[in-house]
Amino acid sequence: MTFSRGAASKPVFQKPRRLLAGLSAFLASAAATLAILTPQAAQAAAPAELRLDYAYYSPESLVIKRNGWLEQELAPDHTQVKWVLSLGSNRALEYLNSGAIDIGSTAGLAAVLGKANGNPIRAVYIFSRPEWTALVVRKDSPIKTLADLKGKKIAATKGTDPFLFTLRALHTAGLSRDDVEIVNLQHPDGRVALANGQVDAWAGLDPHMAAAQLDDGARLLYRNVDFNTWGFLNARQDFISAHPDTLAHVLKVYEKARLWIAAHPDETAKIVADESKLSLPVARLQLSRNDFSQPQPGERQLAALKAAAPLLVQEQLVKAGTDLNAVIDALIDVQSAQPVIAANGGK
Repeated sequence: MTFSRGAASKPVFQKPRRLLAGLSAFLASAAATLAILTPQAAQAAAPAELRLDYAYYSPESLVIKRNGWLEQELAPDHTQVKWVLSLGSNRALEYLNSGAIDIGSTAGLAAVLGKANGNPIRAVYIFSRPEWTALVVRKDSPIKTLADLKGKKIAATKGTDPFLFTLRALHTAGLSRDDVEIVNLQHPDGRVALANGQVDAWAGLDPHMAAAQLDDGARLLYRNVDFNTWGFLNARQDFISAHPDTLAHVLKVYEKARLWIAAHPDETAKIVADESKLSLPVARLQLSRNDFSQPQPGERQLAALKAAAPLLVQEQLVKAGTDLNAVIDALIDVQSAQPVIAANGGK
């Protein structure tokens, strides 16, 4: 048998070889693609950088940052840690919404407000059950009751637990936001405005509220621990989905800090005082108003937030028709923290 030397007359047995080579290349490419898409591979990919906040109202974050525990925990994954200061829930929520941080610390009802308005977050851990806010007046103030606040100026940071606490407190006295003048100031500025007589009352937040009491002689006009919503550690939904292993490392370190705080109250107070640039007695007073024993998000938070949620509708802080119960159900993540809390015996 003979074959022509022309290009069109190459032996036909070369075509199957080309087909086999092409098929092999295709299968290799497909296998590589499948490997990339498998959950195991996706979970194994740690982020180059983790961005999270620290806040003076979150003692765990201050302890973790001071001791470098998160950097140590993430070192094997070569993940760098970037700490961002949050001065209030409003700032933490802004950073989360914009993607400036992956994990942030807020009050519970503030997180609901953010979630209802499109912030893509879930509450993955409870860093404390605090009484961190109250309505504060100067020591020589003639204001004695909530009813006396009618027509007065109140400093409050909009979008935070103290702001929402103020609205709930006013409602108990038959007042609304329209009956007072809310002066939107960040928490430290609110304390200064109160001391200088620029406002009549201030929706305080620890540790600044504790400092106002001890250093300025300020008086707590109205307290209600049930109107203080829980301290939530929130994570962006996309971060939870893309980096569940890294989130587990973060929660492990938060659990370590929570237990360390219970065992080392004096050292914790010193860290809080150093970080917030306030006195040791102020830090101790702040810590005395925190319960660190309930880290697992669950039914208690769901019930507390659903009881508080009507305020957001009444004050027109969310869009009309918003199903806040559904928002709260979507916010509370009851699964992410369970393994690390269980590893400590659920203490």
